[in-house]
Amino acid sequence: MNQPFRTVLLPGRHHVLTRFQADYLRALLAGEVTDTEGEPVAMAPDAAVVWAVTSANHRGTRRNPVPAARREAAIERFALTEGIESIVVGVVDVAPTDRFAELTVKTVAHETGGRRTPTPADTVVACSTAAVTAMYRDLGFRVVPVEAGHPDDPARPWDVLGMLVAGDERWRDLAHPATLSVFDRYGLAEATRLICTDPVVGDEGGLTATREYRSYIAAFEAAAQRKWDQARPWVRPGRIVDVGCATGAMLELAAAEPTLHESDLFGVEVARHLYDECEHRKAQGAFAANPNTFFVQANVLNGSVFPDGTVDTTTTFALTHEILSYGGGVAAVRDLARSVAAHTAPGGVWINSDVCGPADGDRPVRLRLRTDDGARPEGPVDLAALPDPKAHLDRLSTRARFDQFAVDFRRGAGVPFPFTTDGGDVLLSLADAMEFLSKRSYTDNWLSETHEQFCALDGAAWTRLVTDAGFQVDPRVGAWRNDWLVEHVFAPVAQLLDPVTGEQLDWPVTHVLLVARMPEGPAVAG
Repeated sequence: MNQPFRTVLLPGRHHVLTRFQADYLRALLAGEVTDTEGEPVAMAPDAAVVWAVTSANHRGTRRNPVPAARREAAIERFALTEGIESIVVGVVDVAPTDRFAELTVKTVAHETGGRRTPTPADTVVACSTAAVTAMYRDLGFRVVPVEAGHPDDPARPWDVLGMLVAGDERWRDLAHPATLSVFDRYGLAEATRLICTDPVVGDEGGLTATREYRSYIAAFEAAAQRKWDQARPWVRPGRIVDVGCATGAMLELAAAEPTLHESDLFGVEVARHLYDECEHRKAQGAFAANPNTFFVQANVLNGSVFPDGTVDTTTTFALTHEILSYGGGVAAVRDLARSVAAHTAPGGVWINSDVCGPADGDRPVRLRLRTDDGARPEGPVDLAALPDPKAHLDRLSTRARFDQFAVDFRRGAGVPFPFTTDGGDVLLSLADAMEFLSKRSYTDNWLSETHEQFCALDGAAWTRLVTDAGFQVDPRVGAWRNDWLVEHVFAPVAQLLDPVTGEQLDWPVTHVLLVARMPEGPAVAG
């Protein structure tokens, strides 16, 4: 006869605990439940539930909107309320694998010091997901199905979470009081709705699923000193906020500034991968020169991160084109400007540096591109279907890369991108010519870059946008041309010509440095 089980292994994300789970676990521990084969499951009097909290290192994503610490708090409260002996083990997120069950078992064994090593002889698995159930059964475990196949068809935890996100208040009737207590105390219901309905952030907590973050991070790190040198003359001490701070490299330079040692430094980053790197670098002491350095994972388009009128300096570097591209067009940038204006103190400053469209961007031009610097195959391909898109792009001539860009930019950015050809030349607008040339060398992140628009706003449009938000623009800065790009990226592969005369045209501006100040306001009579 089989010995009674001492352990119930309950794997899951456990964002929401349900009243049904409490009833089910009580019945299971009392020996009143049958397994997936219809066989009764006997439990030892001292049996405990091991809650394997999967994706424990994820937070702020649609897949994992609730931080693991809050999930654990709810489980501990649940266990105390129900009188169920419980152990909570965090399991890090892994890519989909048929070894998921094995990895979870090994993690539980390691995290409990071997005191709760799940084996088929002493552990029953509680799981309602068919694919996961099959993995544990393959390891020899018996499984109890929880909600699966139950005659009452109870809502599963992710169903209850979905009701919360949809604004269906019936979720509160289905959720266990332990979850309600933690959610209410920490404002998790509204935070979860914001994360799960955010139009900018994807399921994994990034702006785009196609971004290769290692090269992206390396580019930000390499440019940090140049960006800080550009911003430093305009920075006002006090509360300094870097929105879209990436890995915090620019804030590290700010932290090292003796003249800013009494300033509070805040990095705001929406992408989970980058926010995690900020916290990792902070733990390693990268910002030790100014202990008042903090990071916030948030999307500023969802509402104010800081109280009105409390920020002295806001910096946004290489951010606004991403908000435009992923957040809803120029209207989203206007929302950003209003948000920054709201949190800026009187006399405070917003320093924005980004790519910029050329003046008179609708002007027709002739673009002559090199054909001898690579291959020109039959035509564009589906890069997403290739094992190594970069290798394919790197072997193309500039002219062939243009043809690929036209397809990917139309699809990714959702814009028309019209052009015609005249012999080997391309006839198109100046702004569209610069969209291609400014991205043609980004083969590491091509599918992300072709989702983004660089030239939707020119210098004049930028000035109008920030003044409409209530700022005054410093006339000493504005649109400018990066001559390094001209010399090393544009000129070696392209000529910009008048479409009628063939006369060579000057390369237009490529970037903008915008310094916008909030007026001090009227003087107050003494």
